[in-house]
Amino acid sequence: MSKVKLDQEEQAILDAFEAGEFKSVMTPARKKAAQAAAEETLKKDKRINIRLSGRDLVALQRRAAKEGVPYQTLVSSVLHKYVSGNLQDKMANK
Repeated sequence: MSKVKLDQEEQAILDAFEAGEFKSVMTPARKKAAQAAAEETLKKDKRINIRLSGRDLVALQRRAAKEGVPYQTLVSSVLHKYVSGNLQDKMANK
């Protein structure tokens, strides 16, 4: 495993963190708000039906099995990443 090269400022931050100089600002109210936001984000309350080619469905199922998740979970994850901007279409940029 290669060691990451840190600049002087990054090293100072890392040293301060490792020395325990940072204190959490997570209040009970902020924690409750963050938990509520996370629960709302993860809630799956809508259904959709889509038609796929048999080849794509088999490929999705194989990929999901390789990842160790149900294929519908994989599809949901890919769609979520795409709409949130964390997954981009390489072909769209060409």
